[in-house]
Amino acid sequence: MGSRDDVDPHPHRHRPPRRGAPRRHGGAQPAGGDLPRVPGRDTEIDDLSVEGLRAHRDQAARTLQRLDTVEPEDDTDRVTAAALRERLGLEVESLDLVLAGQAPVELNVIASAPQAVRDIFDLMAKDTEAHWETIIARLEAVPTALEQYRSALRRSAEQGQVAPVRQVRAVAGQCRDQAGDEASSFDALTEESAGQPEAIRTHLASAVGGAKQAFGALAAYLEEELVARAPESDACGIERYRLHSRSFLGAEIDLEETYRWGQEELARITAMMRETAEQIRPGASVAEAVAVLDEDPGYALEGTEALREWMQVTADRAVAELTDSQFDVPEPVRRIECMIAPSQTGGIYYTGPSEDFTRPGRMWWSVPKGVTRFSTWRELTTVYHEGVPGHHLQIGQTVYRSELLNRWRRLASWTSGHGEGWALYAEWLMADLGYMDDPGNRMGLLGGQSLRAARVVIDIGVHCGFEAPAEVGGGQWTYDKAWQFLTTHAHENEESLRFELDRYLGWPGQAPSYKIGERLWLELREECRRARTRTSTSRPSTGGRWTSAGSVWTRCGRRCSASCERPGDDRVLHPGRQHGVAARHGQGRPGARPGTRRRPPPGGRHGIPSARAAPLPRDRRVWAGTRGAGRYAPRPARPGPCRAHTARRRHT
Repeated sequence: MGSRDDVDPHPHRHRPPRRGAPRRHGGAQPAGGDLPRVPGRDTEIDDLSVEGLRAHRDQAARTLQRLDTVEPEDDTDRVTAAALRERLGLEVESLDLVLAGQAPVELNVIASAPQAVRDIFDLMAKDTEAHWETIIARLEAVPTALEQYRSALRRSAEQGQVAPVRQVRAVAGQCRDQAGDEASSFDALTEESAGQPEAIRTHLASAVGGAKQAFGALAAYLEEELVARAPESDACGIERYRLHSRSFLGAEIDLEETYRWGQEELARITAMMRETAEQIRPGASVAEAVAVLDEDPGYALEGTEALREWMQVTADRAVAELTDSQFDVPEPVRRIECMIAPSQTGGIYYTGPSEDFTRPGRMWWSVPKGVTRFSTWRELTTVYHEGVPGHHLQIGQTVYRSELLNRWRRLASWTSGHGEGWALYAEWLMADLGYMDDPGNRMGLLGGQSLRAARVVIDIGVHCGFEAPAEVGGGQWTYDKAWQFLTTHAHENEESLRFELDRYLGWPGQAPSYKIGERLWLELREECRRARTRTSTSRPSTGGRWTSAGSVWTRCGRRCSASCERPGDDRVLHPGRQHGVAARHGQGRPGARPGTRRRPPPGGRHGIPSARAAPLPRDRRVWAGTRGAGRYAPRPARPGPCRAHTARRRHT
């Protein structure tokens, strides 16, 4: 395609998602130019006004036009062009609705401008005086950015387009927290600058004060003006939902079929949770088993520093044990940092490394104020989701591939269904490798899966107006029915689940992308298997093409997956291949038969295996037995929901 950087590598100037930005289980992304560490951009915040939206839309449209004038040189270029057309085409389509007054400016509890402006400062380097001067310059840009955003909200409201009142009130509360003296993440900057010269600290205090005042002004506008114009209904409607779903999945799905499938999948997971509860305490219900685990001191951690240390040890162990035995991991990608975020919002997310790896990939835990006790049985699967073999392996590998991928593919391209679906599949992979044989840790995995499946049902059902399940009385979805359904199938504290539900209601289409994305990965793997049986085993492997994919669904990748190096090689069936990962299934202990599995003995205080990982089974296995570990059955076949984008604008 000529130079691989001919196409603007940073087309995402206003809206998430962007590589390297917080993955708050798909969460909010910063609105600055810091992510790829482009010189000259790290003091800026995006133009959040209507004019900024229009400029972003026009830039995306110009890039699409330029794409039609360049000639791809190889498959990598063809995939890049197809993915860029699909991503930018959706951005233009979405922004056209906002600019025409047919959709509101984005305002929600997790992925809109207030969260983005707040979160960007977590990512910035803080080691030298120069770093702090850069932070101060960006802090001084906050008042202008939020005034621009307020003007965009006002313009949208004048056109009759406002986010639901539930979102307006919740975001106003978040802004009040940022403006106050008890829960503001900006105060953490003052604490972190303790070792800097007095002049830096004085200048920083002034800039922090200005940023907090700006958040207070935004809160006042939301509470005093916008809330009166906001609609009571949370639903966005099926037509807008189709666009949201395509944006997050990179694929078009049959929403009614997927809604039914979500309920079936949830029932399957619930049955597995009951079987696991029986292993934890005979005769116990799921809720009773959860209570037993929460009271077990063997899973307990006290204090945020103990949590951070446990996260780091667990993440490092996964890197060490999976490197070489399961994956080829470049040296820079083997480093991950676990952090406690200053924002205290309750999110858990991953931020990718900088382009030169001077800032490593990081796993963040934003611990709510007052929470000091943690249960590792709940969170072990999250460490694997955010770390290795989940997002850190996936994103770090992509950033590393500078010899194959342009900067947009490595640093900016992100499709939630692809990336989050893979990370969810990575959780099952760790179970397949024996890391979840402990019943408590297994319950944590299944609890997370239950939450993700419940999201599919609530999100699609509420926004598309489908009939609610019989277990909540059928009929039209209401907030109370959604709350009843969520609390039946998720075993978290009320504060966390209230936030979860607000997230689904305010960010249509994103939350289901995890479970639906996992479904698409499983369909891709089955397609690989079928193609492999039709391929001569003597044919050379073309799996190297998979290493150039990044966060894109591509038919090129599917074609490449059709061949592998030998009949017992399951490497191409692992989603890591799509991200530059050469998975080495079938190469476990010496002399192991390809596709066999050994169960590592439980080890460590929290039941984390210390043995090296074993090969992935030839068919993905899940728990189907009752009492006793080790009884497995293949996962039931599922009908394919996806109608992939066709022709030259395909991102499935």
